[in-house]
Amino acid sequence: MKETIKQFFILVLFILLAQAAGVLGSIATIPNIDSWYDFLIKPALNPPSWIFGPVWTLLYTLMGIASYLVWRTKKEWRKRALGLYFIHLVVNTAWSLIFFGEQNIGMALGTIVLLDILIFWVIRRFYKVSKIAAYLLIPYLLWALFATYINAGLYLLNP
Repeated sequence: MKETIKQFFILVLFILLAQAAGVLGSIATIPNIDSWYDFLIKPALNPPSWIFGPVWTLLYTLMGIASYLVWRTKKEWRKRALGLYFIHLVVNTAWSLIFFGEQNIGMALGTIVLLDILIFWVIRRFYKVSKIAAYLLIPYLLWALFATYINAGLYLLNP
C-alpha cells in the first residue's frame, strides 16, 4: 500500500512538472491574447483562443504520465530519454515566451519547428523504453504540428 501511494505521488509530481512548462508559458500568453494575438490576421482553420487552454492542459497531463512511465522503467535508455524530454520542455516553454512575450512570430516559427523535431525525437526515445509512453505523446506531436501550421500562417499573413 505504501508503495502504491508513493508511486501515485511521483506520478502527480511528473504531471506537475509538465504542467509547470505550461504555466510558465502562460505568464507571457495570457496578458497578450486580448491585446495582441486577437488582432492578428489568422490562417484558415485557426481555432478560437479558448480551446488552447484545455487542449494544452490535457497534453501536458499526457506528457507527465508518459515521462512517469519512462522513469518507472529500469531500461538502459531511460536517463537519455528523460534528459531529452526535459530539454524539450524548455523549448516548449521558450516558444510561448518568444511568440507571446516577445511577439516575434518569425523566431517563434523557428522555435516551434525545433520543438516538432524534439517531440519526434522524444517519442522515438520513449518508444525504446515504454511503447505506451511513446503513444501518449502522439496527440502532442499532432497538436504541435497543427500549432506550427498556425504559427507559419501568422508569419505569412502578418509581415
